[in-house]
Amino acid sequence: MEIYEFGQRIIREAGDFIKLRMKEDFKVDAKLNPHDLVTDVDKETETYIYERILERYPDHRIIGEEGHGTDIEDMSGVLWIVDPIDGTLNFVHQLQNFAVSIGVYVDGEPYCGLILDVMGGVLYHARVGSGAFKDDIRLDEMRDTTLDRSLIGMNANWVIKDQIGPAFKKIVEQTRSTRSYGSAALEMAYVATGILSASVFFRLHPWDYSAGMIIIDEAGGRTTNLLGEEIDILKKDSILTGNKAIHKELTDYFTSDAAFIAGHRRVHGEKR
Repeated sequence: MEIYEFGQRIIREAGDFIKLRMKEDFKVDAKLNPHDLVTDVDKETETYIYERILERYPDHRIIGEEGHGTDIEDMSGVLWIVDPIDGTLNFVHQLQNFAVSIGVYVDGEPYCGLILDVMGGVLYHARVGSGAFKDDIRLDEMRDTTLDRSLIGMNANWVIKDQIGPAFKKIVEQTRSTRSYGSAALEMAYVATGILSASVFFRLHPWDYSAGMIIIDEAGGRTTNLLGEEIDILKKDSILTGNKAIHKELTDYFTSDAAFIAGHRRVHGEKR
């Protein structure tokens, strides 16, 4: 069984594990702030995926949101990047609208991406060079759109930030409307399918975007940071992803705002 097929199997197994586990009591803790939550189910699901991968592929390496692979600093070999529950706030408050996300990279190159909408039972997936799929249905090539005729994924919290907020506000004013789903992985899947034309995030970690980048690329889209710079898959960064036309239009909004650029550099640093 190839890695891609194995990945599809274990992500669905992880989804089944979550659905069974969530029927029981679970503990909720805060990480860096009261809005950044983690549960027993996050940690147990990551451990489940970690053990299943190493059982099959002992020489593979794994980075997980909940603590696995913190010592990994390079992309050599086969690297799995795992978010056991993307959208933990939704998981805690809604018991829906969350995902398992797995991106696989081989010697630094993207290999496959998988995003499972756990409660919807839908798997978005892609292997490089083979197209992107929603379950067994191949996704159409993403169509170009303009901002004034598009729905954009965006968290409203960024609009109220002093230095970077005006750039986001300008997009809100120009686009048809915005949406926020509370799961970066699901938003990226929605971009790949055309439900959203683009999505913008000021700060994401590799486990948030590693799978979605591959799926969107295979669907004909483009992903960079908000300044149009390429992503270092081992680092947190801003993310701008969408069809190629709107990606350029949105990049122009952010790169024409000197205050935004300064705020971005202050948080994310300069690209080397």
